[in-house]
Amino acid sequence: MTTATDTPFICIDDLLAQLPDIPPDSIVSRTFYGDDRVKAILFGFAAGQELSEHTAARPAILHFLQGHARLTLGSHATTADPGAWVHMQPGLSHSVFAETTVVMLLYLV
Repeated sequence: MTTATDTPFICIDDLLAQLPDIPPDSIVSRTFYGDDRVKAILFGFAAGQELSEHTAARPAILHFLQGHARLTLGSHATTADPGAWVHMQPGLSHSVFAETTVVMLLYLV
């Protein structure tokens, strides 16, 4: 997989510039890095949008950059605000509901 940049350094502003405007009632995503060990995806959620409960076969990290979300990890419900960072083991059921417009990074490792 190719990277979105030729340099190993990407600042948050450069990442956010890669995300198109988030239309109402939509979720948009852009893979900005991938190799044989990690895949990095930038997500933008319009307010009220949800990734319904699902699992991942690989360990994953969620890093919330903007907005406020409800996050369910297994049977534990919590909130995710800017700066929240979550490590998930493979097979953990999880869901994300955007209370406001949300920007989140997902790392699959």
